[in-house]
Amino acid sequence: MAEFDPSAFVADPELMQALEKHSHPMLSGKGKILFRQGEAAEGLFVLCEGSVTLTMHGVHGQTVLTVEIGAGSLLGLPALVGNQPYSMTARAGDDTVVQFIGRDEFNRFMQSNPQLALKVLQVLANEVRTARRALC
Repeated sequence: MAEFDPSAFVADPELMQALEKHSHPMLSGKGKILFRQGEAAEGLFVLCEGSVTLTMHGVHGQTVLTVEIGAGSLLGLPALVGNQPYSMTARAGDDTVVQFIGRDEFNRFMQSNPQLALKVLQVLANEVRTARRALC
C-alpha cells in the first residue's frame, strides 16, 4: 500500500482563516463520511479540528492508500479544481470540526482573492508532489 505524507493537505494559517470566513459548519462526528470516492465534487472541506481518514480504493475494491490527516487541512481540492469526482473517501475521526465551502462560493473566493488563490494552488501542488512520491 502506498504511503502518503499527510502534511501535503495542510494550508497556510492565513488561508485557513480566510476560508473559514467563507464557509459554513458541517455536522461531523466519528465515522461520518464527508465524501466518497467517485462522487461528484460539490465543494471544499476545511478541517478545523480533529482528524479525517482518507482512503482510496482500486478498481477491484482493494484499499490502495489510507492516510490520516489533521487540523489545518483542505479536503477535496483536486476534485473541486479539476471538476472531477473525489478520488478518495473521507471519514471523520473523534471530535472533528469541519467547515464546507460550496463550488460557487469557492470560485468567488478564488476570483476575489488572487494572493490567497496562489496559496490554494500551493496546497494542490503539494498534494500532486506527494502523490507522485508515493507512487515511486
